[in-house]
Parts: sequence; structure tokens; C-alpha cells
Amino acid sequence: MPTESDTHYDPSLGNKFIFVTGGVMSGLGKGITAASTGRLLKNAGFDVTAVKIDPYLNVDAGTMNPYQHGEVYVLEDGGEVDLDLGNYERFLDIDMTSDHNITTGKTYQHVIEKERAGDYLGKTVQIIPHITDDIKRRIREAAEGTDVCIIEVGGTVGDIEGMPYLEALRQFAHEEPEENVLFTHVTLVPYSKNGEQKTKPTQHSVKEVRSIGLQPDVIVGRCEDRLDPETKEKIALFCDIPTEAVFSNPDVEDVYHVPLMVEEEGLDQYVLEHFGLADEALPEGERANEWREIVTTEKNGAVDIALVGKYDLEDAYMSIHESLKHAGFEVGVDVNVHWVAADELSAGHDGQLADMDGVIVPGGFGMRGSEGKIRAVQYARENGVPFLGLCLGFQMAVVEYARNVLGLEDAHSAEMEADTPHPVIDILPEQYEVEDMGGTMRLGEHTTVIEPQTLAYDLYGDTSCSERHRHRYEVNPEYFDQFEDEPLEFSGTAGNRMEILELEDHPFFFGTQFHPEYTSRPGQPSPPFLGLVEAVLGQVDGGAEPESADADTDTDTETEVTH
Repeated sequence: MPTESDTHYDPSLGNKFIFVTGGVMSGLGKGITAASTGRLLKNAGFDVTAVKIDPYLNVDAGTMNPYQHGEVYVLEDGGEVDLDLGNYERFLDIDMTSDHNITTGKTYQHVIEKERAGDYLGKTVQIIPHITDDIKRRIREAAEGTDVCIIEVGGTVGDIEGMPYLEALRQFAHEEPEENVLFTHVTLVPYSKNGEQKTKPTQHSVKEVRSIGLQPDVIVGRCEDRLDPETKEKIALFCDIPTEAVFSNPDVEDVYHVPLMVEEEGLDQYVLEHFGLADEALPEGERANEWREIVTTEKNGAVDIALVGKYDLEDAYMSIHESLKHAGFEVGVDVNVHWVAADELSAGHDGQLADMDGVIVPGGFGMRGSEGKIRAVQYARENGVPFLGLCLGFQMAVVEYARNVLGLEDAHSAEMEADTPHPVIDILPEQYEVEDMGGTMRLGEHTTVIEPQTLAYDLYGDTSCSERHRHRYEVNPEYFDQFEDEPLEFSGTAGNRMEILELEDHPFFFGTQFHPEYTSRPGQPSPPFLGLVEAVLGQVDGGAEPESADADTDTDTETEVTH
């Protein structure tokens, strides 16, 4: 519950639950719609959290290829989850836990383990009530201590794997007071060839929802443009809800503008009135406005950053894209990200980097594309191009330097080349005897000690930082001595683990074994990403120090990876 007295919230009102389902097709933006609703409720003074339900049988997203569900997002507690939880953390500015991601694998595993232990006392274990009870328990536990919990059900209504969850929601609504539950259905409103907004897909989708025993309280229509008044009235008539409960969510230039759009539609006010919270909310003139100020910052120019990876899919690197956007908000520029195929660079196509202002080599697993990533590091190092290496990118920077500066021929990571004569990246000695690969994976938030008078110290402004990790291999301690007197310095460490590297006499050459992109937020950009964009601006502007936006405006995983 809120601790600030000016929120006026009465704890006796209990938790409020917003369930968000989707119809017609997947990928409509349920998560962004839900996160935007939460952002507005948070602006109004309420503590908001979220739960993402993923109906797949995987226990978590850790072993999924990014082409399946985009990037694997890592939480503070080490949970490997769907990228939608990244959107919730960024929009709501909260740190979530593994308990905020419910999967079919996780739920069934728990129920079966209880059955094997005899906890059900000989009863026949069934989807109803045992699975549905476990789903409801998880939702209530995740919501504990907050005012509003938003639960997004992945997939599309009608999917067979989602049926137990929708049944659990039906039971949930039956058990809770009516004023504590709201169902939002996000659906597609396409155009016909003659330019008419068509409501039939929405009608059929809502019919499917109602056949399960759920009645949407709110319908959000995803369309290229705002819904016409006639379209809203037709949806309201055929779906049996008030016209004022039908809202537009049109295409926008940036997902961070969606809260502004649904606020203009009055979605937040409708939700507050449904819950009886309108009088508990902060007056409109006192509500937080930082979000609008941040995401509408006037841009003065643009920079071009090459992202050298192996997945031609923006979702595979979503947190990196968003972190660059956050840095752009801070300094008032647009950051254009250009994907460069690492496979192609291995053949020597450095020309793809020639017009880029900066280079990022992201994380990943597996051999494919590693030589191209090493070549990208070499290009940035030798040509003075601002460079940021993340996790595997950090490791490839070590390999590149070992090969081309230290003269360690055929140096590599033992992950990529088990027989390399110089495994400068390897499993740490204390991990050699660990047979379970999960035991060697370093996951979640860990603290890095930062050396004073370094670029890392300048970026973080402290002698330590806490960032999230997802990796198995490390800089090999056997080679520490060979790097000791080199311009390439390990400026951040965690015991015998090298966490940060930087290169002297270079505009910006920085690598992190951790993933700083997971903790970046609008208004709180990740220090390494902000440093990269500022270094790029310094070069573009002829070396001048970039001014902040405030000063200007006053205002892989490969499918074979297991653990």
C-alpha cells in the first residue's frame, strides 16, 4: 500500500485486479496496453504491480530461442522470463521477481510435486480445482502489498493452452467483490479495402470470451487510427458494454507515447471509477507528470548505432533498443539502431560499419557469428569508434585484444572452441567439477567493485554497482598477468571475476560482463548506454561535451543451451 499520506488510499478497500486478455491475433500489444494503464494509475498515486501469464509448458523462458519469444529478460532474483516483464519494469519503474511470471510448466510442476509428496491425501488431481487453485494463489501472492495488480494473459482467447487460466480468472471474479475486478479485452479493429473500420473480429473474439463465462468490462481496440464514434457504438452494442467503456489504442510513433494516448481516451479515469478509487486518487493537477516530460523531449539530431548480432529480430535485443532510447531521451537525440549480421562481418564486410557513429556487440550463446563480433570489436578499437560490449560482447573484446594485441594466436573462448590453445574465456576453475550446467550459470543481480579514477567510475559515479548477469563463461584467471600492464584495463571486478573492461586513449571502449540494459528506465538511463551516446555526440560535435536534455529544455539463447 502507498506509504505517502497524500495518496489518500484506504487500505480497507483491498487489492484491485485488472485482467488483460487478447483476441483476434497475438502480438497486438496487450503488454504495452496493460503497462500503460499501470503507469497512469501509478501517476495517480497507487502502488501498482503486474503479473505475466505465459501458457507455454516451459518452466521459464531461459532455454527459448529468441526467434520464439524475443529476448530472455533477466530479473533481479535471477528469473529468466518473457520480455513483457521488461516492459512492466520500465513502465512501472519497479523491480519484479520470478513470482510475477506464471507459466504452465511452473504451475503443473508445483502441483505434480505436491501430488508426489502426498499433499492431496489420495484425491484425484485435476485441472479444476488443483491447477486453477494454484494459479489463483500465485496471482494473490504476487499482488500482496500493492493497491492494483495487472494480470496479462499471454496468447489469444480460444487457444487451448490458455483455457485453464481463463477458468481460473472466472473463479477469481466469483470469489472477489465485483468492484475489485476489471476485465480488459484488447482486440484488433482492421480496415476493409474501402477504408471502413471492421468490428466483426472483435465481436467474435468477445463472443469467445463470454462463452467461457467472462464479460469484458473494457474493450481496447487496436487500430492504425483512433476508433470512429460509430465504431465504438457498434462494438458497445454487440459486446454488451457501455460506449464509454470502448477505447482506442492507435498506432503511435513510440510505445512510450501509449500512456499519453490512452490517458487522452480517459481509460485511467474509467478504471478508477469502476474500482471506486476516483476519490482516493491524487487530484489531476497533482499527479506525476515526469513520464510525459521525458518521452516528449524535443530531439536535436540523431545518431546511428550498429548492433552486431545474429538475430535479425528487434525483439531479440529489445532491452538494448530501449536502453539506447532512454539515453536518447536524456541527451535529446534520436538513436537509430542498425542491425548488422555478425555472420556477414566474419567474411570481412567492414563497410557496413563505416557510416556508423557507434558499435554495440550484444550478449548471446553459441559459436555462430562469434568471428563477426570479434571483427566488429577490432574495427571499433582500431578506428576509434565508440564501442560497447555486453556479456558475450565483453568476452569477444577480450578475445580480440588477446589475438591482435597480445599476439596470442587463435585465442578464443572455450565455449566457442574447446581446443583453443589460449582459452582467455573459460569456465572458472571452481566450476570444473559442476556437472549440472545450471550450477555454472551466473544469474541475477550481483555487485561489481569499481576502481576509482576510471571510466567506469565516471559513468557510475561510485566504487560499486549492482547489475544483472546471465552468463556461464568468464575471463580466464590464468591470463590476468598478461593483461596487467596493458592499456586494456579491467576496471570492475567481483572477486576473481572480471566484470568491466575499458581501453585507454580511445573515445569510448567499454565492456561489461553483466547486462546493464535490464535496469535502464526512462528518466534513469543505464550509465554505459548513456556514456556511449554521449561519446558519439562528442565525436559528431567535434569533441564538444554534449549538453543534457534538461539544459536545453529546462524542463542466443540457442535452443541447445540448457541449465
